Amino acid sequence: MLLIGENIHIISKSVREALVSRDRDFIVNLLKKQDTVDYIDLNIGPAKGELENILPWLVEVVQSNSKQGLSFDTTNFNELKAGFGVCRNVENVFINSTTRDDEKLETLTELAFQNNCKLIALTMSKSTGIPKTADERMGLAFEMYEKFMEKEILSENVFFDPLVLPVSVDQGQALEVLHTIQMIKESFDPPVNTIIGLSNISNGASKEIRPLINRVFAVMAFGAGLDAAIVDGCDKELIRIIRMLECGKPESEKDKLYQNIAQMIGGFSELDDVEYCKKDVEQVQIIKTAEVLLGKTVYSQSFTQI
Repeated sequence: MLLIGENIHIISKSVREALVSRDRDFIVNLLKKQDTVDYIDLNIGPAKGELENILPWLVEVVQSNSKQGLSFDTTNFNELKAGFGVCRNVENVFINSTTRDDEKLETLTELAFQNNCKLIALTMSKSTGIPKTADERMGLAFEMYEKFMEKEILSENVFFDPLVLPVSVDQGQALEVLHTIQMIKESFDPPVNTIIGLSNISNGASKEIRPLINRVFAVMAFGAGLDAAIVDGCDKELIRIIRMLECGKPESEKDKLYQNIAQMIGGFSELDDVEYCKKDVEQVQIIKTAEVLLGKTVYSQSFTQI
């Protein structure tokens, strides 16, 4: 699974201040904290005013201090072009992201074709918003796929994002996302890829339980066939768990539980069939989190204590 570090993000006050002041040391330090991910997301928003022409500067900083790939995350098309203009390996870049909206889809598919790079496609549009069902998300994916084929985008460069919503806001959407991932993996020939913004699943949850929610949902999405995720690059335990699942070498009983949950999702079986130690507090919390994400129990801020 490809992992993209999310921590250079304009919403963060400290990151924004560092970008405005062109604080190279701050950015390099954030890169070091995300040294185990495959790509670095450069989320610069609209990049206007004081942040005009920030993407080429960021690209230069990352390329001078890391061998990781890049994800260009901006609504400013001129910044995207400028970023590609200084990028050493344009084929190892994600454009994050297009939607189903015609103008945006046309513009970004053309840019992706010109650079032979990866393109994240959100299964939404201005008219539909984020669809509630897997079938509706798939409908948008098929429509976008037609444009990708028309533009001769390689299927291997297509990454559909079924759009994770916070479990604290709409609990049933976690399962819909898992279903959408499975449907996407089964529906395209040649196959395309799937990606999620993992941290969205825990938005609104208390700081203490966010990492647990992220980790358990990552395990489930892995089982569903997920190909890539935008993650907290500083969560080393999350990254360790994903790499453990990839190599199939659990290091503890807790790891075996994670592995069994992933296999449960992949095998379309039931959580009740997953064995775990009811005397192990960590394993019990993992199971409780899985129950919430699968809609078997009602979410609350204190669900791990119930």
